[in-house]
Amino acid sequence: MTLQRSQIRIAVNFALDGLLAALAVIGACWLADPAHPMPSPAVLPLAGSAAIWLVGVPFGLARQHWRFTALPDAIAVGASAVFAALLLVLLLVGVGARLPSASFPPLLMITLGLALLAPRVLYRMARSRREVLSDDAETALLLGDGEGAELFLAALSRESHQRYRVIGVLAGSARETGRRIHNVPILGEVSGLAAALDRLAEVGQMPAVLVVASRELVGPALREIMDEAERRGIRAARAPRPTTLSPTTPGEPETALRPIAIEDLLNRPQVALDREGMARMIQGRCVLVTGAGGSIGSELARQVAGFGPARLILLDSSEFALWRIDLELSEQVPGLARAAVIADVRDRARIEALCAEWRPDLVFHAAALKHVPIVEANPLEGIATNALGTRNVADAARAAGAGLMVLISTDKAVNPSSVMGASKRLAEMYAQGLDVAARRQAGMRIVTVRFGNVLGSTGSVVPLFRRQLARGGPLTVTHPDMRRYFMTVREAVSLVLQAAVVGRSDAALPVAQGGIFVLDMGEPVKIVDLARQMIRLAGLRPDLDIPIRFTGLRPGEKLFEELFHGAERPIETGFPGLLMAAPRVADAALVGRAFDELAALIQRGEAAAALAALARLVPEFGAQPLAAAGPTG
Repeated sequence: MTLQRSQIRIAVNFALDGLLAALAVIGACWLADPAHPMPSPAVLPLAGSAAIWLVGVPFGLARQHWRFTALPDAIAVGASAVFAALLLVLLLVGVGARLPSASFPPLLMITLGLALLAPRVLYRMARSRREVLSDDAETALLLGDGEGAELFLAALSRESHQRYRVIGVLAGSARETGRRIHNVPILGEVSGLAAALDRLAEVGQMPAVLVVASRELVGPALREIMDEAERRGIRAARAPRPTTLSPTTPGEPETALRPIAIEDLLNRPQVALDREGMARMIQGRCVLVTGAGGSIGSELARQVAGFGPARLILLDSSEFALWRIDLELSEQVPGLARAAVIADVRDRARIEALCAEWRPDLVFHAAALKHVPIVEANPLEGIATNALGTRNVADAARAAGAGLMVLISTDKAVNPSSVMGASKRLAEMYAQGLDVAARRQAGMRIVTVRFGNVLGSTGSVVPLFRRQLARGGPLTVTHPDMRRYFMTVREAVSLVLQAAVVGRSDAALPVAQGGIFVLDMGEPVKIVDLARQMIRLAGLRPDLDIPIRFTGLRPGEKLFEELFHGAERPIETGFPGLLMAAPRVADAALVGRAFDELAALIQRGEAAAALAALARLVPEFGAQPLAAAGPTG
């Protein structure tokens, strides 16, 4: 039945186009020679209908949906009019008929174009006027110009029952003020939001919702918008992405707004990256990613896959996490040669055998135990994975001929108060020692990259808050003064790749030996402020709708994480987003012997002795009171 209706509509359009073309021919003859308005020969209007039918087929005129007439449709109509007019004039000349006047051909083109296009435009306008606002329609102020704003307004105009009445647009530049997008006035620029709202309040047009339509509005600019919305009791939401402007739920309008993500509030504008250098580093090479199923490892795998490696080896000890990233890559990059390998970095023999088999050129070592309280309760596992596991991967990769290894470290390695942080600092020390030796002996280089928390990572605070919000609260925060550095996982991994490019090159770096790259994380964020912001983003009120409960610091936690040791200072590298630290460098052979001692203690299950050895190797951790540990850890 639906197909029959569609065919009937196409047939009606076909007949209408023929009728309009015939009328256009009569009009062109009258304009060309008002003294003899009737076309000669008399069959000329029918010939005009036949011409537009013939020419209109390849341009799809009869299949156009008049209600949604847009610029591409207008172009098709214009082209059809030109070709149909030429065809008709050539036919007249061919049969020896007299043209009404020399102006007849251009007049015919114009009248055909107007006759075909005007009804389509009028029909769309008539249908637009018939569209009504829903009973619960909200007044909206659109923030951001460009494709996102135009697509949102166009989609809104197509809805028969519009949920939003857009009263104005705030563009990215004051130059746009006074112009219109889809007949909606541009009232000013986004930075003048407060003043624009004041003006709207004076005339009684305060919007109920701020619609953010620009993907560039992130970080501080977006936080200012959210703060202004909260002060005035206005809801804020995002327009759908231009590439996904379609319903996510059956029956949902395509203009349904999306919540603003906490990642957008904390994100910073993208820095310029050397993607050509990344491609040269990765393309055509065998790349191994350990911890490939984790938050950092899986994003590393995604971004590495985009640079065309010869083979990508995904290594993880979790079967489910490994299956998930392998399935994703099989769908997104089906032609990529890859292998999914279940292995534990603590198993030295297994790692050596794998590296000998695959002979990776480039290794990204992201495998680690990262949850501070859990590692604190299982210290031997943390040391074995984070420190000894790093040595196993580094030694195996070097023996297999790898040219570069990238160690993913953490801000918790700075003045560590936890076993997790101290074990990662020990991994840094081993990597530093090997890299210093490699500079002298032309061996495998190791680039160490240190950064803070990534939003949405497994075990991080953002997914925890989301689960607690879904249950109706409360949101739990350990201490009102706790602060952490945050970065989106995509930004962090992009900068890790940038650090790898810079670190492997021969470019002069500010730290000649043993330097550690530190990602510029911006300013630390108070966790309680993050909790309050997430409650507001959910459309609720902190402390009223959702309470916040303080639970106290957990074992090994600090109020403030640091990216640099107290004696260190941030060193500029000349590359945006990348800093360097110059911590002390230990001799690789000395660290190696200490690792052997730790391995023996772990094998015997002597947790207290292992912690004491860790404290000797990492003096900053030794200054902290050691947690009580049982003999088996």
